[in-house]
Amino acid sequence: MDVLVVGAGLAGLQTARLLASQGFDVLVCERRSSLDIGIRTTGIFVRRTFEDFALPDRYLGPAVRRVLLYPPSLRAPVELVSSRDEFRVGDMAGIYSQALSETRLAGARVRLGVSYPLKDVKARFTIGADGARSTVARRLGLDVNRHLIIGAEKVFPVSTSAPTFHCVLDPRLAPGYLAWLVDDGQQAHVGLAGLPDRLAAPLPRLLRSFLGGFPNMPTPTGPIHRRGGPIPVGGVLRRIVCPDGLLVGDAAGAVSPLTAGGLDPCMRMSELAAAVTGDYLRTGNTSVLRHYDGTTLRARFRVRLVLRNALSHVRAPAVAEAAFKLLRTPLGRAAAARVFFGDGSFPDA
Repeated sequence: MDVLVVGAGLAGLQTARLLASQGFDVLVCERRSSLDIGIRTTGIFVRRTFEDFALPDRYLGPAVRRVLLYPPSLRAPVELVSSRDEFRVGDMAGIYSQALSETRLAGARVRLGVSYPLKDVKARFTIGADGARSTVARRLGLDVNRHLIIGAEKVFPVSTSAPTFHCVLDPRLAPGYLAWLVDDGQQAHVGLAGLPDRLAAPLPRLLRSFLGGFPNMPTPTGPIHRRGGPIPVGGVLRRIVCPDGLLVGDAAGAVSPLTAGGLDPCMRMSELAAAVTGDYLRTGNTSVLRHYDGTTLRARFRVRLVLRNALSHVRAPAVAEAAFKLLRTPLGRAAAARVFFGDGSFPDA
């Protein structure tokens, strides 16, 4: 067999589909028995992603153009409004289901409910798409994520009329990150994440506190789904490829250090991974692997890594409140709009 892909998230399925389309013998293994369980991502797609990739529109919610940024006091939020559709929240179970079908149609085999390593499988090349705490990375001797935040989220149906992305910067709730409510008029995604060694309480308790204290919380109209897990925020890892395999998605640290968005990076990095892997398997030339260079990709995120470090040092609510005085200035609003609405994203492959 040519390629074993470990993990059937978006990164793994897209990489497998692209390699199978090139004619390679590809097997995907996934420890979950069904892709609609154990979903960790919030499913927030940014504008550049749904403009550049053929995502299934029927699984994308209404567009969100409005962002409200709240200080710990929840008073006088900063409002940002874009003239373009900036965010759409995906029904990830549906998106995974379609990606799985397309991967199989391309010729790849997919085995669910199977954990790595597989004793009965020998592959020329292994691709780790197995999440932030990648087993493949350790077995191949590649870099592993060491800077992680831990998140928890609840998703429930709602019926509202003003799609809005609410963000709360409060180090008591979400140290080193933020709490969020993405309400697109059909679903509300409510969650928070933070540095695990600085969380004031277990995540479920903090999430209940947020749900009970946020004034703009919509009323659920149906059952609640729960998600959660680790999110790498240390930037793309430096060593993500070797002659025996490579890493994609969260396993490679392909997540924005500042916003913790990982869907756009996983889509773009998967294209590069498939191209490099295909060239390497056809030629056997290890110099091809230099095109998949984590250090080069990491260099594109210097500013975001600096901002990540600054955010991680905000420990007191008073500091966050003071920062909002700057955010309310024209320069502060422009900087915030650049973060939320800017055209910058993960580097093109």
